[in-house]
Amino acid sequence: MPGLKTETFGGGDQSWLGSTHGIANARTEILDISTFTSGTHYPNGFIPSGLPVAKVGGVLVPYDATEGTTTGAGILAGFVLTDRKVDGTADFAVALLDHGRVRTAKLPIAFAAPTAAAKRAATTFVFI
Repeated sequence: MPGLKTETFGGGDQSWLGSTHGIANARTEILDISTFTSGTHYPNGFIPSGLPVAKVGGVLVPYDATEGTTTGAGILAGFVLTDRKVDGTADFAVALLDHGRVRTAKLPIAFAAPTAAAKRAATTFVFI
């Protein structure tokens, strides 16, 4: 018999969503897991819903919130829409929300809405 396994986990805490706008239009992107740190970005074994990310070289990487960083990882691509289990070191697909309303105080990590236009040029968010 093949090595089957069963696992169950929820869709994540989506209280960070300020509205349902944009959910149906989330797009699929590849997350480069080698650029994320288990203790910081996925301490519970999964990439959490609401994690801010940037897109560099065609893949998602951790967003660099440093205000002066307005290239590469310093440009917000959006937020991971649902939890995604990390299983090994292979990159994997996630749903990316790139427009809508975001409650910054409810995000899984500390986040301040970027003030530099270049940092939010790839998205359309209302931060509340």
